[in-house]
Amino acid sequence: MRPGTGRFALARVRAAIDRVDDGLIVLLAARRRLAAMAGRLKSRSGVPSRDLLREQQVRRRTQALAQRVQLPAETASRLLNLAIADACARQGLVVDLGQGVHAVDPRMMPPTMRMPPATVSITPRLLRALPPPQRVAPLLRVLPLRWQQRLLEAAMQRVLAAPIRDGSLEFMRGRRLAIEVSDLRLRWVLELAGDRLCVVDAEPEASVRGSATDLLLLAGRLEDADTLFFQRALDLTGDTELGLTARNLLERLPWESVPLGLRIALNRGARFARAARAAHRGESA
Repeated sequence: MRPGTGRFALARVRAAIDRVDDGLIVLLAARRRLAAMAGRLKSRSGVPSRDLLREQQVRRRTQALAQRVQLPAETASRLLNLAIADACARQGLVVDLGQGVHAVDPRMMPPTMRMPPATVSITPRLLRALPPPQRVAPLLRVLPLRWQQRLLEAAMQRVLAAPIRDGSLEFMRGRRLAIEVSDLRLRWVLELAGDRLCVVDAEPEASVRGSATDLLLLAGRLEDADTLFFQRALDLTGDTELGLTARNLLERLPWESVPLGLRIALNRGARFARAARAAHRGESA
């Protein structure tokens, strides 16, 4: 194939991809409007906001179709999760990003999963008076490094207790992943040693880098990793496979397996950080 012919063919393929992308956006917009209509009809008819049987049927049908058109099951599931999350938001439901994305009606949540309302009552004026993370960074140097490491290891042990027990974290054994908090100028290199995820003094094979607020939003399940990476709020460098495997594990981590007190702390901390950042930027939280 001549170079000119190849470039022409590539341009045609890219144009076709653009049309498919446009179609996806149009279809998602149509689904969003239908989801809002369904929410209003449920409310008027006295139908529960969440129908588990319906959700299972949708997922089974999607997986069956994906298999017929030779689309990877994980790709289909992730796309459906995004659509369901958006539908939940349109219907005023709580989105739980534990195992995939699930619509959770607060009235139907079991007591062990019920989350107290987490609202930020501090006014934007007071939030703007708080120092941004960049100004807090020098103060963190006062805290001995070993204390920082112990606090982080204790928190990870509680959050990741389930995947450590069932072996889902074995891919980290002998591998090193760094977490970098850019605005706080903090960096930890993690490695699985025994039955604990430990902070080690070694060069990482991959690094995930983001601001304190964005990392907290991810940890508190107020933002998903795909959105943050797409917005370039998070950066992944080094061994991409290792970083993506770690990210996928966190997305599949059952939120209910995290201790309730820690869930509340992460959720409220993330909301506060987001409101503070919005106040400093002059935005609406």
